Amino acid sequence: MKKHLFGNNIDPACQYCEKGRITKDGGRVVCDKKGIVPLYHSCRKFVYAPLKRIPKTTPLLPSYDEFDFSLE
Repeated sequence: MKKHLFGNNIDPACQYCEKGRITKDGGRVVCDKKGIVPLYHSCRKFVYAPLKRIPKTTPLLPSYDEFDFSLE
């Protein structure tokens, strides 16, 4: 079985579909098939485009000082 990018179970959403383009305000998607729809809308024509997916940001590491590493 082929392993897809970001896993095999992608929940369909128009924001990362090949047929949709995000509007300039970033709140809606212009779909070739359905017109203007919300970001998380999906339909049967969904085709996953992995390059449109925005990865989650990594959390910032906490800052430490010398006291955290002392044995006293």
